Amino acid sequence: MTIRCKLGLAAAALGLAVSATGTAMAGEVLDRIREEGVLRVSTDPAYPPQSSQTPDGSFEGFDIDVATELAARMGVEVEFVTPAWEIITAGNWGGRWDVSVGSMTPTAQRAEVLDFPAIYYYTPAALVVHEDSAVQSVEELNGTAIGTCGGCTYDNYLNHNLEIDAQDVPPFEYVVEPGEIRTYETDTNVFDDLRLGDGVRLDAGISALPTIQAAIDAGYPLRVVGEPVFYEPLSVATDKGDAELNAEVARIIEEMRADGTLTGFSETWYGVDISSVQ
Repeated sequence: MTIRCKLGLAAAALGLAVSATGTAMAGEVLDRIREEGVLRVSTDPAYPPQSSQTPDGSFEGFDIDVATELAARMGVEVEFVTPAWEIITAGNWGGRWDVSVGSMTPTAQRAEVLDFPAIYYYTPAALVVHEDSAVQSVEELNGTAIGTCGGCTYDNYLNHNLEIDAQDVPPFEYVVEPGEIRTYETDTNVFDDLRLGDGVRLDAGISALPTIQAAIDAGYPLRVVGEPVFYEPLSVATDKGDAELNAEVARIIEEMRADGTLTGFSETWYGVDISSVQ
C-alpha cells in the first residue's frame, strides 16, 4: 500500500466526538457525514482494477464505483484519501476518513479494532509466476521464494495463520510451503519483481486473481499456477463505535446486491460476477 504519514488525532477540527479510547460515539460519524455532505473513503491508488489513480488525479476501479454509489445512496458526495494500509488496519482513525472501501478481509484480528458492516464481494486468491517459469503446479512452489503484500491476508496464508472471520467462507487448505516469504508494500510491487524474470528476485507471488489478470492485461509477463487457493470475502470497514453508520452501510450494500448494482460493477471490472460466492 502507499506510504502516508500517520497524522495525530484531529477530532476537534473535524467535529467528531470521540471517547477516551478514541472510538466514535454511536451515530456521531453518520451525523457528521450528513451534516457535511461528504463521505470520506480510504482507498489504494495503486491497486487496479479495484482502485487506481488516473493522470488527472481522479480515481477509478471497482472499489471506487462501490464507494461512489454508497455515497450517492447516502445522499452525499464522495472524497477519497490514500493512507497506508497499515494505518487503515490499525483502527482509531480519528475522523481522518469515515469508511474503507479497500477490498479488506474481515479477519478476527482486524475485528478487534474495526467493524465490518457489509461484505460486498468475494475474490479468489491465486499464485502467479513469470511466464517463462517451468512450474506447472502449486506443489512445485514448495521451498521457493514467494512475494506478497506485507500484513495482508496473502501474507497470512503463506505463513499458515490466516483467519477469515466471516460467514459463508469456503473452506481452504494450505497447499504451499514457501522457502522464503518476501513482503512488499503492495501486490503490484510483487509483479514488478516477477516481471524481471523467473527466479531473478522471486519465484512466485500471491495476490487476488483479478489483480493478477489486470497486470497480465497491462503487459506483465505473468502466468497463474493451478486453481485459486482460497476465496476471500471483502468488506467495507469502519472505525469502532458507530452502530448507526454500520447499519446504513449494511442496508445500502445489501440493496446494491439485490438490485444488481454490485453484479454490474463486478462484470465491468472483472468480467465475471464475484459479488457472491459462486
